[in-house]
Formats: sequence, C-alpha cells, structure tokens
Amino acid sequence: MERILQAWEDFARTIEPPALTMSDTDLRDHARQMLLVFADDLDTKQSHEESAAKAIGQGARGDGDTAAEVHAEARLLSGYTVVQLVSEYRALRASVLALWAADEDASPHTAMTDMTRFNEAVDQALAESVARYERLVKQSQNMFLAILGHDLRNPLGTLITGSSFLLQAADMPPKHVLVATRMFNSAKRMSSLINDLIDFTRTHLGPGIPIRGRQGDLAAVCGQVVNELRTCHPDRHIELSEPRTIDAFFDDGRIAQMLSNLIGNALQHGSAEGPVNVRITAGDSVSVVVNNRGPVIPPDKIASIFDPLVRIRASVGTDYTERTSLGIGLFIAREIAHAHGGRIDVASNEADGTTFTVTMPRWPDARRPKLS
Repeated sequence: MERILQAWEDFARTIEPPALTMSDTDLRDHARQMLLVFADDLDTKQSHEESAAKAIGQGARGDGDTAAEVHAEARLLSGYTVVQLVSEYRALRASVLALWAADEDASPHTAMTDMTRFNEAVDQALAESVARYERLVKQSQNMFLAILGHDLRNPLGTLITGSSFLLQAADMPPKHVLVATRMFNSAKRMSSLINDLIDFTRTHLGPGIPIRGRQGDLAAVCGQVVNELRTCHPDRHIELSEPRTIDAFFDDGRIAQMLSNLIGNALQHGSAEGPVNVRITAGDSVSVVVNNRGPVIPPDKIASIFDPLVRIRASVGTDYTERTSLGIGLFIAREIAHAHGGRIDVASNEADGTTFTVTMPRWPDARRPKLS
C-alpha cells in the first residue's frame, strides 16, 4: 500500500497549482480507500456478466457515495480539471502495474486474471469519478446562470422604467425620442432573453417550468400575442386563423410565451417575403399550428431542433439577430407544452415549408366541465 501511495502522491504533486495546496493526508486519503475497494474486488468471485457490467460502468456499490465519487468532489473543490482527475487514475494504474510486473513470485496465469480484474475496478472508479465531476459542474453552471439571470432583473427593470418615462415626455426633441425608443426596445429584448435563461436553468435545477393554470379564453391570449408581434414586425405578415373563443384550462402567461417563441422562430428563420400562418383549432384537445416558408430543416437536424443552444452552433456567419439569440426558445416552448400535458411536433419540406404543431389537452380531467 505504501509504495503505491507514494508513487501516486509523487505524480499528484506534479499537477499544479491545486495539489500544492493539499496536505499529504488529503492527497492519500481517497487513493487508499480506492485501493482497498480494488483489493476487495480482486478477493470477491464474480460471474462473467458481473465482470462485463463493471467494465462498462454498471457495477455501482450500494446507495452511498463511493470513494471515487467523494474523491471527484474533493478534486473539483480543489480546482482540478477533469483531465487532471483522469490523469490521477492513469498514474495509479501505472504505479500498481509497474510494481506487479516486478513481482517475480506472481503466477503468470493468476497475474493475468487479477490484472484484468484490477483494470475493470479502476475503470469503474474512473467512470464514477467522471460522472460525479460532470454532474457537479453542470449543477454549479446552472446555479450560476440562475443567479446571474435573477440579479440582472433589477438593473434592467430600471432601464425599462427610465426609458419608458422619457418616452412619455411631451417636450423631448425627436432625436432624444429616437434614442429612448431604442433603449426601451433593447431593454425589453434583454428582459426576454433573461426570462428565457431563468426558465432554462429552472428546468435543469428543478422539476421543470412551473404552470399556474386557470380557466380562460385561449383564443384571446393567442390573438393578443399575434397582435403584439405584428406591431413589433410591421414589415412581416402574420396570418391568424382561430375560433372566436376557446374556453380551456391553461397558464395564460406560459401559453403566450410558447406561442411568441414559436412565431418568433418562424419570423427569424423563415422567408421574409412569405407569411407566417398561425392556425388554432379546438375539440377535446387544442391544436396550435405555426407554419412558415423558407429554408428546409435537414432531416438529420429535426431530432435535435428542440435541444437547447442548437441554433447558436448553427448560426455562425448569419445575421446579428440570430447570433445574439440564446437558442433556447424552442426548448422552452417544448417544456411549456409538456407542462400542459401536451407535445410539439415539427415537419419541414419544400412543398409545405416548416410546420410546428402543438397538441395539448383542453381540460385536465379534474377540471373538465360537466355536460348538463
């Protein structure tokens, strides 16, 4: 044990700067626990199926944290990168195998079998460490984004209120009105992006986007959203077809956000010459269809169209508006549909253009009106 730990510690000391801030006890503690686990694996008989499962990372040991998982968390807090974490396992494996190879008393057959078992145990520990490290990094990133989005709301609210106050002044010169209008529109756009960012992090940190449903007129909400987008995009044609009223149970704010994201996506990526068609029908379920003409979405991209940040990766070299988009509008639209018990489907071809179809129940079973 001591020779292995010393060789491993000597390597860990070469990883700068984090390891220089750690004591010998900190450096050795988790390695000692992992070596004891490896030794237990070598002493325990296992079937071929158990060996195969361990080799692909399925040999979890109980419900508690393993030494490898605890080690990964400690290394993350000490500033290690995932590459440095993996290199520690490489050094641990190399030090053990080097000492093993120098042991003249070992039986060749026994050594080969035990080395195989040992490598499987190291691979299992490595998989556990990397999985814990990745989960903690994602959790901290999402928490950072949530805090950032929340803290930006107050100063942004001040900008919106101030620019709105300036626009109400009757004696302001026209050039100042133009500047105030640009400030107000930019601040509103930033507010929309921040709200999308907060919703995105909420889906990763909690159970999903919260829904506060109530009975209302879905057609009125959809009509209001379309009229707002017509005002924001006076050079584009948005065609709306819907019943006069649609009595349903839904979260009006979230449905407005979902429809705004879908129509905004159609305006952004569709042909500037063609209209955006919005059609809403209702029976036992509600169907919202948003169609636009323009570039066809390749078949191999359809499956990932709702994945967050997809449009950012695809927008290199495109216009300014697309490059400044967070690329999470469709993801949030899908999450809102799911929260209402529905789904979103997409189809894209030359003949019909690109069509997003939202289907969701009109009433939850507990809220469905009783027929007289």
